[in-house]
Amino acid sequence: MSFLNYFINGLSLGSVYAIIALGYTMVYGIAKMLNFAHGDVIMIGGFAVYVCTSSLGMHPLIAVLISIVVCTVLGITIEKVAYKPLRKASPLAVLITAIGVSYFLQNLALIIFKSDTKLFTSVISIPLISLADGKLVITGETIVTIIACLIIMVILTLFIKKTKAGQAMLAVSEDKEAAELMGVNVNRTISLTFAIGSGLAAIAGVLLCSAYPTLNPYTGSMPGIKAFVAAVFGGIGSIPGALVGGLLLGIIENLSKAYISSQMADAIVFSVLIIVLLVKPTGLMGKKMSEKV
Repeated sequence: MSFLNYFINGLSLGSVYAIIALGYTMVYGIAKMLNFAHGDVIMIGGFAVYVCTSSLGMHPLIAVLISIVVCTVLGITIEKVAYKPLRKASPLAVLITAIGVSYFLQNLALIIFKSDTKLFTSVISIPLISLADGKLVITGETIVTIIACLIIMVILTLFIKKTKAGQAMLAVSEDKEAAELMGVNVNRTISLTFAIGSGLAAIAGVLLCSAYPTLNPYTGSMPGIKAFVAAVFGGIGSIPGALVGGLLLGIIENLSKAYISSQMADAIVFSVLIIVLLVKPTGLMGKKMSEKV
């Protein structure tokens, strides 16, 4: 039963990675840029809930909704201020800007909330489930995280395939210039992509902090990097790939901590990524793109 416990907890952690990875994969797939400030948006989402519940005494559900709004507005602002002027710049300039935005958000949080770690009160009140005479224990946070990940994946897939905005995203991901000639508002579509990705980051931040109830200005850094690894692992630009990559990454990390070494778990995760990319450079579900000249 201990293996099953570790496996289920790995699914829960992987679900968080998958939700975060969706933000990376959507922005890259549509805007062809890597938003390395995405992990810090997670942290901002966590602090938004923390302030609303601890300082203002709001109901957890209202706090989560406010967190989603805050992160969505933040994502749109980051895109407008930092990335839009660099739309035709080199990838290196965009990458450096993304790292700069990341450090800006971290230091802003340090100024406001200081460096000490806050105790985050879980917003999930579902009691844990104990099976097999207590040998298998599933927390409410684990249940909600896995279900939330699956629901988000289904809704996002339907949104992309069934709505005009989703079709516009697909068109922009294929060819920005052609999409613009066909009447698609490219700027609005990219802003919508950042908005959705940042809103998902808020949800991921709440789920992550509820499962691991601590919060500080660096909370989103490592989960953000691992979610990026998950996106690449599954095939960056692929929404199903983000799900598969996130879940596999969470399972590998948790089982590595349990059966090999907690200190070596991160190294094992990155080693698996290297091996996968050596065998399949586009990731597990990524497609090879051919560029016509």
